[in-house]
Amino acid sequence: MITHVVMWKFKPGTEAEQERFLTGLKGLFGVIPEIKTQEVHRSAVPGSEYDAILISRFDSLEALNTYKVDPRHVAVSDICKSIREIRSAFDYEEA
Repeated sequence: MITHVVMWKFKPGTEAEQERFLTGLKGLFGVIPEIKTQEVHRSAVPGSEYDAILISRFDSLEALNTYKVDPRHVAVSDICKSIREIRSAFDYEEA
């Protein structure tokens, strides 16, 4: 099992786009079959280093890579690229 963690810091003044992005991201679960579990959260602490986080799980690195190039994911990701200041990602394998 591969866990995929991504965190974002968004540009100020992009609140509407942030909601569109996070709603779109949540909407991928159950639509893209490679996603086995998914959590999307906003920070509970104003002014945190990051504003939102994605934690998703995939059966394999191949499944994760299939998800990354899925046109539905790419469309949602494109929204984020225009509103993010920082993006950090980390993938790890669970035993």
